[in-house]
Formats: sequence, C-alpha cells, structure tokens
Amino acid sequence: MLSKLETKSNRVKGLCFHPKRPWILASLHNGLIQLWDYRIRTLLERFEEHVGPVRGICFHSTQPLFVSGGDDFKIKVWNYKLRRCLFTLPGHLDYIRTVQFHNELPWILSASDDTQIRIWNWQSRTCIATLSGHTHYVMSAAFHPREDLVVSASLDQTVRVWDISGLHKRNTSPAGGVTGPGGDDSLKLAQNDLFGNPTAVVRHVLEGHDRGVNWASFHPTLPLIVSGADDRYVKLWRMSETKAWEVDTLRGHYYNVSCVLFHPRAELIISNSEDKTIRVWDMAKRVCLQTFKRENDRFWILAAHPENNLFAAGHDYGLIVFKLEKERPAFTVHLSSLLFIKDKSLRSYDFSTGKEAPILALRKSKSGNGLNSLDRFMSFNPEKKQILVGSDQEGGSYELYTFPSDKNPDTSPKKGAGLNAIWISRNRFAVLDVKGSQVITYSNTNEQQKKIPVPAGTDMIFPSGDLDTVLLRNEDKISLWDLTQRAKVSEITAFGVKFAFWSPDKEFVVLMSKENLTVANKKLEVVATIHESIRLKSGIWITSAANKGRKGAENFANLDVNSKVFIYTTLNHLKYCLVNGDHGVIRTLEVPIYVAGGRGSKIWGLDRDCKVREVLVDTTEFKFKLALLQKKYVHLILLITFYFNHAEF
Repeated sequence: MLSKLETKSNRVKGLCFHPKRPWILASLHNGLIQLWDYRIRTLLERFEEHVGPVRGICFHSTQPLFVSGGDDFKIKVWNYKLRRCLFTLPGHLDYIRTVQFHNELPWILSASDDTQIRIWNWQSRTCIATLSGHTHYVMSAAFHPREDLVVSASLDQTVRVWDISGLHKRNTSPAGGVTGPGGDDSLKLAQNDLFGNPTAVVRHVLEGHDRGVNWASFHPTLPLIVSGADDRYVKLWRMSETKAWEVDTLRGHYYNVSCVLFHPRAELIISNSEDKTIRVWDMAKRVCLQTFKRENDRFWILAAHPENNLFAAGHDYGLIVFKLEKERPAFTVHLSSLLFIKDKSLRSYDFSTGKEAPILALRKSKSGNGLNSLDRFMSFNPEKKQILVGSDQEGGSYELYTFPSDKNPDTSPKKGAGLNAIWISRNRFAVLDVKGSQVITYSNTNEQQKKIPVPAGTDMIFPSGDLDTVLLRNEDKISLWDLTQRAKVSEITAFGVKFAFWSPDKEFVVLMSKENLTVANKKLEVVATIHESIRLKSGIWITSAANKGRKGAENFANLDVNSKVFIYTTLNHLKYCLVNGDHGVIRTLEVPIYVAGGRGSKIWGLDRDCKVREVLVDTTEFKFKLALLQKKYVHLILLITFYFNHAEF
C-alpha cells in the first residue's frame, strides 16, 4: 500500500472521490463533512448541518453538487461552490446508511434502517420510488454503472438485485426527456402502477450469508456482485437475466466485513473489516494477495476513484488515501534514446526521429505479493548493450538482459537477488543485497566478484559521477562510497531520497525525495534546497541543443544551459531549477508525466500508460535567469530583444 493522504479525525463512515478534481469527501460520526484535497493534503472545507453521524456521501458526476445522508433521517443536497446546503429531502423514518447520485439521470438512491430503499428526483425534490422487501436494516444500495439495476445489502442476510427499468421508462418521455411530477403522463403512470405494472421489481434474492450483509457492489463491466457480511465472509456472485448464484466464498477476515468492492480496472476485490485490515483478493484464483493492518483502527468504508488508481478507506480515527502499486514506468535514457518497459517488452524511442521500436521481450514477473507489478528500476550499459531490470519479486530481484544480435540471438536473462542493481563500469555492476548489509559486485556475465560491507540499514544504491563508486541511502543520510577502497568518501543529510540525478558534466547532483529537492556538488556539499507542497515525480538535466532553425536564436544559443538547468515534474506541473536554487513553473500538465529527455524547447516523457509524450515549453524565463547567473549581459540583452521581436501580444 502506497499512502497518499492520512488524516486524523472522528470516525469516518462515508467516502467519495470527485471524478475530476483531486478531492475526497469524508462524512464523520460526529456529523461533520470534510472536503480534502489529497494531492496537496489540505482540508479545503467543512460542512455542518446534520445532527448526529453522517453515514452516506456522494459527489455528482458533472454538477458542483454532493449529497449526504445521516442519522437525523435527512438527505441533504449541497453545492460545494456556494458552500451551503441547497435543500433537504425528508421521508425516511430511520438512519440513512448510503446515498448515491445516478450517473445520467437526476436521481438519488438512498438506503435506510427503516428497511426501505428510496429513489429521489433531486430536480423536482420528490421521491419517485420506494423499494420495499427487506425485513431488516438496509446497509447499502447502489446503482449499476450501465444498466437499470440496483443492488442492496441488508441485515436480513440477503442481497437483492432490483430491476428499475420500469421506473426509467416511466420517468422518461418519448422524446427522451425526463417527465416531472404532475406532467401530462402523470395520470397514465398512476394507472399503470394501480393495475400492476410496478416501476421497480426484485429480480434476484441472493441468500448465502449466515449473518447480516453490510455491503454489496456491482462489477463495473461483468455480471458479477461482491458482498461482505458479519459472518466474516466475502462472497462473489454471478447473475444472468433469469437467475443468480454464488460463485465462491473468500475467507480470511476474522471479524465483520464492513465494505467490499471491485477494482475498477484489474481482476481484484478489495475489502475491509472491523478486524482492522484491508485485504486484496485475486478475483480469478479467489485467494488473498495482500493484507494491510492497522493496530488500533477498525475500518468502516471503502471508495475507489472512478478513473485513477486511487482508493480510500475510513477508520475509527480518520481516513487514508492509497494506491495498491506504483505507477511510475521503468525507463532510462542514453544520448538521444529513451529505453522503457511496456507490455513486458523493452522498447526504444528516438527523440530525434520520434520512432518507437521493440528491442526484446522480458520475462513476465509478479511482485512478491502476487500482484502484477511494474518493474522498479533499470540501468543501461551502452558499451555492452546490456540492461539490468529490477522488481519487488521475491523480496527484491534483478534480471540481466543482453540485447539480441546476430552472434548472440539468445535473450534469456540471468537472474539474481537484490534490492537494487546499477552499472558501475563498462563490465561490472553492483547489487545491494536483500538484507542491506553489503554491496556485491558482479561481472557483466553475472559472475560474483567482491562483497563490500556497508552500514547496516542501507536500503538503496544510486549511481555516482565516477567509476566504481556508488551513493548509499541509509535513513536520513546519502553517502558516497568508493567500492575499490571500501570506504566512505563523503556524506550529506537528505531525508527520504528516492532518486539521484547527475548533471552531464558530473559536477552537480539533484537528490529527489517525496517533496524536496537537494542540489549538491560532486563532493556532496549542499548548494540549494527546494521544498514543494505537491509530490515530486521525476527530473532531468536538459541540454542546449535545440532552438536551431529559429531566426535570431544563434545569437544566444551558446548560452551554457548544459549542467545548469534541471527540469522536474510534480503531479500537475512542469518546473525548472537552477543550480543556485532558483526555480519556477514552466507549464501545467494535464496528466502526470515522468520526464525523460529535454532539448531546447522540447521535453519528452512517459505517462502512466507508458505512452511517450512530447511537450513544448517556453524556455525564456529560466534562460533569462541563467544569463543573469552567468553574468552574460550581452546574451541577456539579445534574449530580451529576441523575445519581444517574436512574442505574440
């Protein structure tokens, strides 16, 4: 589990992601509704009108609205732009457990302890249907994402599937509009209901749980339902037009299962429980892949983002927003070529020509927890045409591939164990063993050579600017180690470093952590530090090669950009950093990009789908600051002149 946000609050009973913005709503047991920005980890707004716990919460898919339901028997519709409640829908006679907007129609679905499920038209502010049949509290109810169906879970130990196609037809005019109350068809509709054409009927009653059912969810694309109950079981069901049946039971929780849902894009089921765990299940094999446990927090609710790989869970003392796996693609850059892994094959992309081509097929791997996992790191040896690829498999492992050739068409990898592996010379690479107590050097044929003890607790190694040296990460320290002398050369304090980027001339290194950049020289002396409020994703040192072909550019093209400008990305911005610590925003990004190359006014990177993206940038600002830094005032004047001659006002 990769945590993106953790909050401290009263017990969280309801959660909902905004479909477009980086927001999440949390409804609390004390009656408060919180709106969080999980990207910058900030509480944006608080909404207070309910009396008692608020259990249900849901964003509208397109309108600036959300709906809430609480123990005061009331459903409230809010406008988050106006920051107030617009109206209240009374009608339920007991606690309201869940509320949900329909994806297309102006409907709200609510489930209550009064044993009823209600469908409301929020535009006309009326109840248009009451679904009766459960004999105990209705703990959850949800619309099907594509069909006219509703699934509900109740403490009467059943899951029910309701057909609401009649209601859809009744409330839709022949021209495709929605018929409001008191319209021309209202008399016909009343007659239809009177003479036995109900608007909502029970299609299936699923019986199999031995105790009350707390949650049931539809699969987004398949005819499947998953449910969780107080009998500690998660059950998988399949349905057709005429019948529904139990497929299997997932056993592992040892207390009441609070919530369960399908992964939107993978064959996984996610459940949480009052046993203080979140469990991830393989939907095909029906086995538990991962278990995340908290010591003191019972879990009550789960939510999945409709588009991104994000999940949220509410517990006794707050909420957590998390990912199951990393989404950063494994890639490396050599000269004008980007090497990256996509669909279990190593591919190359030429920045100059824009052509992409496969190089070799990689062995399909699983992470140590059984989930399909992105490879974590790559290290390329251009002299020998070999590449090291590492993953989380078996606690940390690497594979050594040699590019195919006429003399050696075999591409079978050589394997080994280790937390990380990097090339340290043209025919040697270094591996940090899984215990983090020593660095082992190997030849390019994967033959072990030396074992070098390193400080206990070392958990990562990075390339350095010289041969046979590495950077070691140990707690809050980064150390430069000479593997030949087996000694520490220098050290710097830097917390949580994830990546090290050396400038082309090896004079500077940028150490990147979650939110901080540390710029240091080759002796690991701090030059500058930068703090960002949004998580950092990637970075590169750019060259000054482009701008060719632009009239007047040759007058300042020899400005020394090489090794002086570092480009980096956050979740939503492309930024620059000079070696003196001066930094700024270049442009906003529509999707997260992991930058891989930069030349002149072009930046190349990979998105999370491993698609190469080319981004055009305006380099005027950092070139202006760089000319000031280098005291090249003639270039500064030429840069200003060139900008004003070519700017569009």
